[in-house]
Order: sequence, then C-alpha cells, then structure tokens
Amino acid sequence: MSDEAGSLVPPVREDRVIPGLPKWFTHEASLQLKEDFHPKVTHACEEHTPGTVKLKPSKVVLIGDVGVPKAGLICRFCNPKFDKTTVGVDFQIEHFKIAGIPYRLQIWDTAGDQKCKTVTSSYCRGAHVIILVFDIADPPTLEHTRQWLDNALKSKGLYPGTPLVFLVGIKDKIGSEDEGRQAELDAIRMAKEMQAEYWSVSTKTGENVNEFFFRVAALSFEVSVLSELEKNGGRLPESGTRNP
Repeated sequence: MSDEAGSLVPPVREDRVIPGLPKWFTHEASLQLKEDFHPKVTHACEEHTPGTVKLKPSKVVLIGDVGVPKAGLICRFCNPKFDKTTVGVDFQIEHFKIAGIPYRLQIWDTAGDQKCKTVTSSYCRGAHVIILVFDIADPPTLEHTRQWLDNALKSKGLYPGTPLVFLVGIKDKIGSEDEGRQAELDAIRMAKEMQAEYWSVSTKTGENVNEFFFRVAALSFEVSVLSELEKNGGRLPESGTRNP
C-alpha cells in the first residue's frame, strides 16, 4: 500500500493495534463515557475487507508553556529510546490499525516559547486534536492552558466542527501524594471548564503514555470515520481512490 506521495506505508507494529475503544483515564473528566465505538463506525469497519480502507491522517498538536516536556511526551510514545528537546516545530507520524482499519496520527510539537504563542493559529491550522500539556508540579502552567486553548481555537482552518481537546498533566516532578491529588483535582475542574478530557502521565516512567495516545487515536478515528460516512453516502474511502 502507498500513501499520497506514493511511498510505501510501513506495516503496523503489533503494539499499535487497537481492537476497540480504549477507556478514559478518569470518569470525572472524560470526553465520552461510552465503552464502544458508534454503531455506524463498527458496522462500517466490519463490512470492509482489512487493508482496503484508506483514511486521511489526523493532525494532533501539542501546546503548552516552555519547559513543559511536550517533546518528551511524544518521544516516550513514538521512540522511547531517543530523547530530544524541540527547537521550533517538529512532528512524528504514527501508524495504527484500529478496528481493523489502517489509521495515522500526525503529531506536532512546538518549543512553547513566547514567539510560538504568536504563531499558534497557523500551527493549529487543520488540527483534529488539541493536546494542552502542563506540569503538575508547576501550577501556573495549568492556568496558562486557558490562553493556549483560546489562541488555538482562534485558528483559521481548524478541522470542521469542534476539535477534540485533551488536558495532560506531566507528573515527573510531583511532590507529596497530597500535593499531587490537589493538583489533579484542579486539573479536572479546569478540564471540565474547557470541555477537555483529562489525563495524568509520566514521561520518565511511561505511565499512562501509551494508554493516552491510544485513546487519542481511537476517538480521532471515530470522528474521521463518521465524517467520511456522512460525506460519502455511508461508504468509506478505499485504497486507490482519491478523497474529494
């Protein structure tokens, strides 16, 4: 199989296969509490021969303050053996198989400095998913996610409809258990206000990182499939055909 440029698409790794809808992190701040894909999505996936459906990749953008390890979060998922600090903008492409259908995420990161705040609108153009990242041990970085989201939602050319929004707390430097719990309660409250789904992860140990990105991929996949079904009269685009 080839992508839009005609290059060969690598096979999906065994640890990137997602058979169903992964569960949320916390019931208190979840985008969706359902346990299965929409019936239309399930039916559409079941009626196609594996490998025949071709969906466009979803653009995922990570934004947040400088010093918050956004690049570390991406690296922990995409290539945990390689550590880096982002300069400017960078992205990774991850291949999945969800409910038997090939699917890709294009995951973007910025350095998060003041200069990048002024280009958030262009950086978020075409985004399907916005991930707001903060440091649980640094409360101001949580408060600043409000402005990051406001800037992102002002972007021209966002994916039609409201993009999926996630609020992710990095707990690498967390102090006592009590401090961590209070920070999490504050984050859950903030997530509800922003209509985001909250997750707590560790880029040092990898705790919840895979589970989080699987959730992002699956929910984005569901939105993409429903959009294609509506656009194409109840059918999914097949390999060898062009999306309009």
